Amino acid sequence: MKKLEIAVELRKEGKLKESNEILISLVKEYPNDPIVNYQCAWSFDVLGLEANAVPYYEKAILIGLPDKELQGAFLGLGSTYRTLGQYEKSKEVLEQGLVKFTENRAMKVFYAMTLYNLNEYSKAMEILLYNLAQTSSDENIQNYRKAIEFYSDKLNEVW
Repeated sequence: MKKLEIAVELRKEGKLKESNEILISLVKEYPNDPIVNYQCAWSFDVLGLEANAVPYYEKAILIGLPDKELQGAFLGLGSTYRTLGQYEKSKEVLEQGLVKFTENRAMKVFYAMTLYNLNEYSKAMEILLYNLAQTSSDENIQNYRKAIEFYSDKLNEVW
């Protein structure tokens, strides 16, 4: 679909409004295309119009997306709900995504942010610390990796 490729390219070039306008017209033309709905949601997100993105993310997920786009849609919708202050919905969406994509570290980080907003500080810190220890290439972090991983879920314990 040539128009879709153009819209994605415009977004990459920073022409966000133009990209969004094309995607809105594509959704009208192909209302049940999951990729078009997903890209349209994304186009609203990058414009800072998160509330407008929600129905497109929801529809794209409902219709069904290939795994790569589905990961992005779960992360995008979960993050969008969080920025809108809908923390329980954010948690639910991100948990659904993490069931299917257990190794998606970006989704885990966004999930930790949501947990923070829900005052689940210990669990949020555990996720962040563990992922930091697992992914950091910083020599000092790696020198203490085992300790960081060990303490990640024991922050409230005193020895």
